[in-house]
Amino acid sequence: MSSLLQSGYLSVLEIKTKDELEKHVVRFAQELGFQTVTAMTVIDHFLGEPEFLWIDNAPSGYAPLADDPNWGKRDPVMQHCKHKSVPIIWNQGTYVAAGQAEKWEEQARFGYRHGIGLTLHMPEGRHFMLAVDRDQPLPKDPAVVTQMVAALQLYAVHAQEASTRVLLPAVPPSDAPSLTPRELETLRWTMEGKTAWEVANVLGISERTAVLHANNAMHKLGCVNKHQAVLKALRLGLIR
Repeated sequence: MSSLLQSGYLSVLEIKTKDELEKHVVRFAQELGFQTVTAMTVIDHFLGEPEFLWIDNAPSGYAPLADDPNWGKRDPVMQHCKHKSVPIIWNQGTYVAAGQAEKWEEQARFGYRHGIGLTLHMPEGRHFMLAVDRDQPLPKDPAVVTQMVAALQLYAVHAQEASTRVLLPAVPPSDAPSLTPRELETLRWTMEGKTAWEVANVLGISERTAVLHANNAMHKLGCVNKHQAVLKALRLGLIR
């Protein structure tokens, strides 16, 4: 295994700028045996559309395809990564099976013929997708492919921290109220439309305790109801 694959997991944590992150991610993908890579942070918003922040080394001619709003909706790899946590190893057959053979032909012109993609789904509506692609088939030896997937998964765990820090540098104001993890989780699930009873079941606590967490959050945020508290917490950046 190359020196970067051995040391890259920790060195990516030291990155301070977007340019450094892009160079590191691209070099990692290339040493893993892939020509192109996309690292994307997705932030779900309670009000409005999700926020997408990414870096890649896609060919310039590929941009118009990737910028098409319907492109991701038709892409079986993107849809898999959107809804599942397990990695996907894809090729032309993946697109044919999904009825998107023509889409594969379009992207194949730019070298997107085979690849591996995965997404880390994290608390507070954050997601980190890492996808590597190449024009040649993956190795026939299953053990080698398994090693590739494992390396990509381990790298993603470290790269997502750097991506969030570099691409989303904003932090809550220093004078923002300090809410406990349970209070934040209660607001997060309230934002998802859960009742106090449902929040209690999700968190494994009593309904009375769930109501107490919500009331404490409301008091700290100076709000008169839990829905107003959710909106204020979003505005302050305490939850996403």
